Amino acid sequence: MAAELAELLAIASDELNAVASRFVEGVGAPSAVVKGRNDFATALDLELERTLSQRLAERTGIPVHGEEFGGPQLTSGTAWVLDPIDGTFNYSSGHPLSGMLLALVRDGVPVIGLTWLPLLGQRYAATVDGPVLLNGQPLPKLERGKLSDAMIGFGSFNIDGAGRIPGIFRFNLLGTLSTLSGRVRMHGSTGIDLAYTASGILGGAVVFGHHPWDNAAGVAMVRAAGGVVTDLLGRDWTIESGSVLAAAPGVHEELLDMIGETVDRVRGEVEQ
Repeated sequence: MAAELAELLAIASDELNAVASRFVEGVGAPSAVVKGRNDFATALDLELERTLSQRLAERTGIPVHGEEFGGPQLTSGTAWVLDPIDGTFNYSSGHPLSGMLLALVRDGVPVIGLTWLPLLGQRYAATVDGPVLLNGQPLPKLERGKLSDAMIGFGSFNIDGAGRIPGIFRFNLLGTLSTLSGRVRMHGSTGIDLAYTASGILGGAVVFGHHPWDNAAGVAMVRAAGGVVTDLLGRDWTIESGSVLAAAPGVHEELLDMIGETVDRVRGEVEQ
């Protein structure tokens, strides 16, 4: 299995490298498809997904589930999971914090993860057994850390937003986090938050989104690096999870305690 995954990782790396220059050329591309409030796709999203999906299927015989065009269900079987442009708002605005995310998922479990950041010259990749590679060079395993010493990536929000994880809860969580770690970062890219957690730049990441194309690649890499990955309530992360809490050992436990305390406090305020 290790040899097979290494071969598939090499193929996936080749294909992302092949379109990296096109990714760079397209920076600043305007919205082409509106998908919801503050959510859209550029024409390059569609182009890159078509190109990569075709090439990966041809070379590996494995189907692709992409953000823009969908694909096979992911809880069983084997499939590539692709986000052709992660951090689309950044990308369309000319902001360099954006990239391409690709994972291989088997029976719902990410076993390969790649996060390509062409505008930063950074290519993160790993198979499930590690190590995490940065531009082809292995990174050390994550060491046990403390929240007070760590930078934490935090997902974006609108305080008036409703939905699965309301904006007011995210706001309360951010306030609590700011008292425990004064180094909170909001990058606008889940892929960057998780790749930087896997590499040790960040001590952890709080991800409110549930889409597999946003999360699968980073989850594979954080696990490969020896990090801990659950949902925000501490349940084992699966492809169907509604959130991600990824962090170095030690930091994850502190983040989970913080979230639990925030949930209890908000629940108490509602019941009063």
